[in-house]
Amino acid sequence: MITRDFVFRSLATAGFLLASLAAMPMAHAQSYHVLHNFSGHGDGGTPSAGLTIDRAGNFYGTTMSGAMGNGTVFKLSHVGSGWVVNSLYTFQGGNDGLAPIARVVFGPDGALYGTTSLGGFEGFGTVYQLRPPATACRSVSCPWMETVLYRFQGGSDGSSPQYGDLSFDSSGSIYGTTGGGGEPTCGGDTCGVVFKLTRSGNNWTESLPYSFTGGNDGGAPFSGVIFDSSGNLYGTAYYGGDLGLGTVYELSPSGGGWIQKTLTDFGGASGFPLGGLTFDAHGNLFGTGFVGGTAFELQPSGSSWTYRLLETFNGFDGPFGSLTLDAAGNIYGTNATGGAFDNGFVFKLTPSGSGWTFTDLYDFTGGSDGGFPISNVSIDANGKLYGTAYLGGTVGEGVIWQITP
Repeated sequence: MITRDFVFRSLATAGFLLASLAAMPMAHAQSYHVLHNFSGHGDGGTPSAGLTIDRAGNFYGTTMSGAMGNGTVFKLSHVGSGWVVNSLYTFQGGNDGLAPIARVVFGPDGALYGTTSLGGFEGFGTVYQLRPPATACRSVSCPWMETVLYRFQGGSDGSSPQYGDLSFDSSGSIYGTTGGGGEPTCGGDTCGVVFKLTRSGNNWTESLPYSFTGGNDGGAPFSGVIFDSSGNLYGTAYYGGDLGLGTVYELSPSGGGWIQKTLTDFGGASGFPLGGLTFDAHGNLFGTGFVGGTAFELQPSGSSWTYRLLETFNGFDGPFGSLTLDAAGNIYGTNATGGAFDNGFVFKLTPSGSGWTFTDLYDFTGGSDGGFPISNVSIDANGKLYGTAYLGGTVGEGVIWQITP
């Protein structure tokens, strides 16, 4: 029997997920494998973000807790016939940051970049960079060197970066979002920002392409932003819009500033997007709605965009992570709850005529195979799928999983 109490609450304007699961008998599919069980100690615990793959086939990710209770950045490497996790950095919980809930991504200089939702200046979060040691390391585990690029002040500059990846423009400037901070236009509260960090020597300077108002433009952008080929930015806001259920927005550079445009408002049984957006080869945008558990598509049509609902998933909570597309146009993602055991599942959407065919690739039991997957899905060169589960595993601290289609 499974028991679970899922609560979504705010902590210093950061949306956090608290859940508890009791283990139950598990039923592995032959294509599903647990690559690593987090211990909650040196390797970390409760991973909320997905994995980033390098050219050598190694994976990099974050855990929200574990180690000193402040979170880690780890590397997953293929060694012989197995996999080994090494902790690259353990957050101290002070000026260096606390609770990374977003992925790490590679910047144009080959370093890893990410955000922490807390820590830094008065606990408002950070943007950080990680590099390997300058000299050869002779030990099995070599800590990387962290540099904090920016500490949020919690005011108009932003507060508490959430689940979104960082993005880079052609000059190497960094773009991201914060769920809080900005101008106090949301009934006396703050609605979040899109920020830009520009490098000057060894320093980074923040500017704000946009501060949300919580109205038709949206509020609380928990996901990141992505670029199109023309340099426009796209993202989702968790609430706001005509019905208060969130928006998809575009930011276009104009002179020395940016122009905001709302592409769609959520309504009906869908809304509150936590995940970000993904482009396909034709310039269509794909995303998810957390409430109602949906996947959607936005197709450009002249100066407007046409919304299409692709799938509605079962489960009390929907996708947290962004969708992933393969070269054939298939879509992959995770749903936090639902499935055969109501502990979440991994899905595939396949184009079929004018519609899409849904395939449930794996149902988590909440036991040693993991449960409550809130990460995106990563695909390697051989078409294998990878991700994390926030809970479950041998000690309940989450797992890294692999699915072979």
